[in-house]
Amino acid sequence: MSRLRVYDQREPTRPIGTLFDHGMIAHALDEVGVRFERWEAAKPIAPGASQDEVIAAYHDDIERLQHEKGYQAVDVISLTADNPQKDALRRKFLSEHTHAEDEVRFFVAGQGQFTLHIGGRVYDILCEQGDLIGVPDGTRHWFDMGPNPHFVAIRLFTNPEGWVANFTGDDIAARFPRLEN
Repeated sequence: MSRLRVYDQREPTRPIGTLFDHGMIAHALDEVGVRFERWEAAKPIAPGASQDEVIAAYHDDIERLQHEKGYQAVDVISLTADNPQKDALRRKFLSEHTHAEDEVRFFVAGQGQFTLHIGGRVYDILCEQGDLIGVPDGTRHWFDMGPNPHFVAIRLFTNPEGWVANFTGDDIAARFPRLEN
């Protein structure tokens, strides 16, 4: 079940509020400019599936997004708990960073936690299969896949180079709850 916890940036142990209703989560995130939608993720894709398999299964959805927002590059990140790079990848995404373009992810399997740092608040979003999140360019955030990752996400980019992060150097991500699956 998707979840949104909102914190004051100075109070990492006590959320101001927690939402589980997808419509209410989408509304709360829309108020800060973040796209959050529930899509059909009915195609049977398991973590470990190849990029070509995932892109082929969701071709129509990907093409629609590309036309809608001008995305030029698409890739798939698929991780399981037995991936030998899982710890290094988790550390890489756990540092607060921004991008010069929107960060769009569609979870076709599993889960991951996006945490956004916007205007003195921290928005901790547990994304699960069927969730699409669009984090606007310049938004401070980090991502946690948990110690035992299990997810497949389609990533769309306007930059043909793909994922390029600008790390803020702020240690805020270390103070907030992580995904423990």
